[in-house]
Amino acid sequence: MDKVDQYLIAATRENTKKSYAAAVQHFEVEWGGFLPATADAVSRYLADYGATLSINTLKQRLAGLARWHIDQGFPDPTKAPIVRQVLRGIRATHPAQERQAKPLLLTQLETATQSLDAEIAAAIEAHSRPLLLRLLRNKALLLVGFWRGFRSDELVRLSVDSVVVQPGHGMVFYLPHTKADRQYRGTPFKMPALAKLCPVEAYLAWQNLAQLEQGPVFRSIDRWGHVSEAALHVDSVAPILRAILAQCELEASELYSSHSLRRGFANWAMSSGWDIKTLMTYIGWKDVQSAMRYVDAQDPFDSTRAAVSPILTSK
Repeated sequence: MDKVDQYLIAATRENTKKSYAAAVQHFEVEWGGFLPATADAVSRYLADYGATLSINTLKQRLAGLARWHIDQGFPDPTKAPIVRQVLRGIRATHPAQERQAKPLLLTQLETATQSLDAEIAAAIEAHSRPLLLRLLRNKALLLVGFWRGFRSDELVRLSVDSVVVQPGHGMVFYLPHTKADRQYRGTPFKMPALAKLCPVEAYLAWQNLAQLEQGPVFRSIDRWGHVSEAALHVDSVAPILRAILAQCELEASELYSSHSLRRGFANWAMSSGWDIKTLMTYIGWKDVQSAMRYVDAQDPFDSTRAAVSPILTSK
């Protein structure tokens, strides 16, 4: 493999590579298609799954097939008019409302944090270090994830080496790359210390007890209180969040995911008077469409929104 090939591989994100590989495997193995494929074969493939797979999933499969053909030097059958027409027909025949995670409201964040604080106090009294570690990690994960609107993959990629903390003032996280950072320039994320629900205090409490000096911020913990050297798996963030919310008896906790933190913060910010440009800059969105997918239209009769007051100010 020469340097050009190495850089080409590096330019494609790992999740994208996995998605493309899964698309090719699904076409070849599960459907029984042959590569290189014809436009007719791709059209029949779409038709067979048009009623069972979402339009976004079908588009991802097409992207994977397109990449395979381009990489192998074959004409791309997914660009054929018949394929595009079949896809439009599927969208018209099987319209589906986009599923979105339930936003975590500020009042719910406060309830969950109070529940964690009560458990933390009980764990300290019981001298249970394994439980205390887990609770402090979960509290930091919850508050950092909410106040920065981080995705689950961003949370698990946070590194102690790339965090600068000023107790009582704030901290800065640095991520070498994000989904919106197409140029791989790296992005700093500032976070102030807060009078309530403070992510800086939560982060420091977790870091100090776990004695983290380098490596991932958020890690798994075994029953004996051993903190792993590796980061949490990206798929474990949502179950941790649901467990936190279930413990404080939040209704329908199973409907929440890691995107609930991002959506919850976006809705809080807009309800607190942020303009869309400020929100986009803070979160890191590059286009309005991406931002608006996370923001619900405000109900003028919703008293719970009106009761939320801004607290994102430095101590």
